[in-house]
Amino acid sequence: MLRLDAIESSYGQNQVLFGTTLEMRQGEVVALMGRNGMGKTTTVNNIVGLLRPHGGSIHFEDRQLDSLPPHRITKLGIALVPEGRQVFPTLSVRENLVATAANHGQLRERWTLERVYELFPQLFERRSHMGNHLSGGEQQMLAIGRALMLCPKLLILDEATEGLAPIIREKIWQCLISLKESGLSILLIDKNLDELAPLADRIYVIEKGRVVWNGATAELTSKDELRLRYLGV
Repeated sequence: MLRLDAIESSYGQNQVLFGTTLEMRQGEVVALMGRNGMGKTTTVNNIVGLLRPHGGSIHFEDRQLDSLPPHRITKLGIALVPEGRQVFPTLSVRENLVATAANHGQLRERWTLERVYELFPQLFERRSHMGNHLSGGEQQMLAIGRALMLCPKLLILDEATEGLAPIIREKIWQCLISLKESGLSILLIDKNLDELAPLADRIYVIEKGRVVWNGATAELTSKDELRLRYLGV
C-alpha cells in the first residue's frame, strides 16, 4: 500500500534521512520507532508532502507521491494526525470536524459526526466548545476525529499520546485498536514499545536517518538486547 524506497531528505544543508526504506500493506498497522531526533517526523513529512525528498521515491498504491503537494496527497486517501495536535483554536469541536470533511478514500461507510462521536463520546459532550478550551487529551481526540472525517485509506499518527495523562493514553490506544479491527491501515510514530505492542503488526526502528531494524512486533518485545540497543535511553 505504501512504499518508501531509499529516501534522502534534508532541511536546507542539514541532511536528516539517508536512504530510508519502509513498506506497509493494506490493513496493516506499522510503527516507526526510534529515539528523539532520529528522523521519524521527517519521514512523515516526506510522506504527506510537507517536505520533498531529494533522493529515492514514495509510492502510495499506484501513485508516486514525492512530487505531489500536500493537498493532492490528502485527496489520495492519506490523513495525518500531526505532532502537537494543531486543532483550529477558535472553531468549535463540531466546526473542527466538519471544516475539511470529505470522502477522499471513497469509503462505502464514510466517517460522519455520529461515528466520530461514538468513537470519542467526550467530543459529543464538548461539541460546542472552542478548540482552545479543550484539555490536551480532548484536543488529541479531536485531531484524530478530524483526520477520520477525511475518510482516509491510511491514517498516520505522529506521537499520538505524547504528554497525555495515563488514563487518556489508554483511551486513545483502545480507540486505535478499534480502528485497526475495522480494517483501517495505520502508520504510528511513537517511542513507547509496551503501548504499541498490542496494536502494531510490524515495527521499523530508525536511527540517524537510517532504518536499522525491522520485523514483527513480537520479536522486538521479546528481546531485551534489541530493545536496549535501539530504544534505550
